[in-house]
Amino acid sequence: MRICLVYDCLYPHTVGGAERWYRNLGERLAAEGHDVTYLTLRQWERGADPGVEGVRVVTAGPRMALYVKGRRRILPPLVFGLGVLVHLLLRGRRYDVVHTASFPYFSLLAAAAARPLGRYRLVADWHELWTRGYWEEYLGRAGVIGWLVQKLCVRARHRAFVFSRLHARRLREEGFAGEPRILTGQFVDPGIEPGPSERAPLVVFAGRHIPEKRVPALVPAIAQARREIPGLRCAIFGDGPEREQVLAAIEAHGLGEAVEAPGFVEGERVERALAQAMCMVLPSRREGYGLVVLEAAARGTPSVVVDDPDNAAVEHVEDGVNGVVAPSASPEDLAAAIARVHAGGAELRASTRAWFERNRERLSLEGSLRTVAETYAR
Repeated sequence: MRICLVYDCLYPHTVGGAERWYRNLGERLAAEGHDVTYLTLRQWERGADPGVEGVRVVTAGPRMALYVKGRRRILPPLVFGLGVLVHLLLRGRRYDVVHTASFPYFSLLAAAAARPLGRYRLVADWHELWTRGYWEEYLGRAGVIGWLVQKLCVRARHRAFVFSRLHARRLREEGFAGEPRILTGQFVDPGIEPGPSERAPLVVFAGRHIPEKRVPALVPAIAQARREIPGLRCAIFGDGPEREQVLAAIEAHGLGEAVEAPGFVEGERVERALAQAMCMVLPSRREGYGLVVLEAAARGTPSVVVDDPDNAAVEHVEDGVNGVVAPSASPEDLAAAIARVHAGGAELRASTRAWFERNRERLSLEGSLRTVAETYAR
């Protein structure tokens, strides 16, 4: 089957859950014998190999900065949408299926507009669906425009995949005509062994330092939790526009010896930390999936997540079984959740690993790939 994957980012040139999903999807489809094209913005040096094994990588626009102060810029989605439209008008008939991310929305609108000429099947992933209120909070008065563009995408005729019950419900509420398929698995499972049953009092965060992740909130929480857990340490991996706030908070609380924030590091270092940690803390207010929760659980490491209306990561945490759901990202609530994990000790870590084993197949990328392939065939 001839498949075109459409997303303006490409892992590891940019880092995020959606990037990893499309990278994994493209490589697995190619390994199964499909002819796969990955249509994206160029994020690597001209003439360099983008490095996706078995996949033809095609650019639909130049190298551009995608973010400013942690927010998506408007120009790159417009440029990418135009590039996708031109590509599919000229070459759409080469593909049996065009599989695009719903966001940034102009690429989905372009694929829908070119489909009568290309005659391909159109599939879109809805990693997230924002409410009008969140759009207005994100963009101010211009948020209503973003919400209306999102509505146009919802109404475009396509097959829809979602990655959480939260966004399946929102897609129906926004007027999607079909029935979205929930893909519960994004975890690539190479047979990870659990970490040791006894752990040092170490808390780990791994992700981008953007406002939605609320990374600076972790520092005062650690300061408070250390009053109850002597010797508690924290490793904060990643980078982004709020990194300076994180570093300033570490200094303000006098935690230079207890909290490290080395920025982006190699994946092996993060994996080792997750295997050795007492818990992983994800203070995000907004997550479309929360893959890091599964990566921690595979190693027997419980997670702390926050109960927010836009946070789909809570769907991966059974409170008291494989982690704790904190009622808010306040220092008091996060510290209390970390203390609960510490009190749970080896028993909670064993429960976390058992939870992962029970859900292993449901959470695996392989199960989602089977669903995707079946949808392509239909």
